[in-house]
Amino acid sequence: MATYMIARYDIENPEEYMRYALAADSLLEKHGGELLVADDQATSIEGQGGCVSAVVAFDTQEAAMEFYNDPDYQALKKIRLGATTNGSVVIATSNNAA
Repeated sequence: MATYMIARYDIENPEEYMRYALAADSLLEKHGGELLVADDQATSIEGQGGCVSAVVAFDTQEAAMEFYNDPDYQALKKIRLGATTNGSVVIATSNNAA
């Protein structure tokens, strides 16, 4: 089933964040992830979301977790966490039941 990793956060250090973003792109490819949207000026209409929103599609929840738990991503995650605040990352899996 299609799985989506959804991240929201505020960028505090744009230069460090760019290091993260460039390296994360190639790692996403390794795990079959496809960046569907990345918006650094997203508008929250409910709640306290960060200004950056990114949605990445994976074929399965397992593939999403393999990306997130990849040892190479752990170093990148430290860069992202150091460069951002107000963050959250969730995984949502489509069950096609609406």
